[in-house]
Amino acid sequence: MKRSLKDYIIISLKGMAMGAADVVPGVSGGTIAFISGIYEELLNSISSFNLSLFSVLKNEGFKKVWKMVNGRFLLALFIGICISVLSLAKLIENLLENHPILIWSFFFGLVLASIIYIAKQIKIWNIKSYLYLIFGLIFAYYITTLNPVISQNSSPWFLFLAGMIAICAMILPGISGSFILVLLGAYKPILNAINTKDFFSVVIFMAGAILGLLTFSRVLKWLFSKYKNYTLALLIGFIAGSLNKIWPWKETISWRTNSKGIEVPFNTTSVSPLSFDGDSKLLMAGLLAIIGFGLILLLEKLAVKKA
Repeated sequence: MKRSLKDYIIISLKGMAMGAADVVPGVSGGTIAFISGIYEELLNSISSFNLSLFSVLKNEGFKKVWKMVNGRFLLALFIGICISVLSLAKLIENLLENHPILIWSFFFGLVLASIIYIAKQIKIWNIKSYLYLIFGLIFAYYITTLNPVISQNSSPWFLFLAGMIAICAMILPGISGSFILVLLGAYKPILNAINTKDFFSVVIFMAGAILGLLTFSRVLKWLFSKYKNYTLALLIGFIAGSLNKIWPWKETISWRTNSKGIEVPFNTTSVSPLSFDGDSKLLMAGLLAIIGFGLILLLEKLAVKKA
């Protein structure tokens, strides 16, 4: 596929959107990749990495390897993701702390619209499709109800394992890799490592993520090639079930004291904005949800127009 510089800039922008989503504990970068039309190309490109590339490198050179792995696409996407994670991590952390209802409302609208978008990709709906959807919904909803680990672990082996597990969730639409890190107790150590420029911890985490990514991408590629409709139905279930996690209005059930001695919410439950204890910011929240929803519709129209 021949692409212009403009095309690669757009891919980098999509990578930035993926990176921003992955920083938020509840939104999946895989969802952004899917609705932006690069999901299957991403899976195919990642799964092309294997040991045979060393033989190709020796016999035909780097240029051939670069072409085989769709290097320009991956580089443009990776640059976008890195720019987003490194520049937006602190901003998003502050926004989630100071304006949680507004930020979650925007993402709720965005993710809700993505369900409709992905549902349109399914060619045939049958009993099996609905069963996979229901299973995905129940599984993802259950994940959102789990309590996060209080203790924070920053040992190298733990960060490596956390990277492997989280990356699998990050490339699955609907399941948030960041939220998996929260459940494991690895979210704060990773975020702190990024913000404090602790490159050793970041590299260890990235090494685990790369290994997990190369392995799991092959599984997903196989599922898409053999059972695409059922896989999409399962992913819709994952996304629908994850909506509970990003519901803007929460009621705190229990609290914990963080490392700074400040009490912060530990276990929360979703409540109606009408029964929310405090300023529900309903009007602004509704507007941002509509903007998020409309953004997906706009992306869909642009994709159709380009096709």
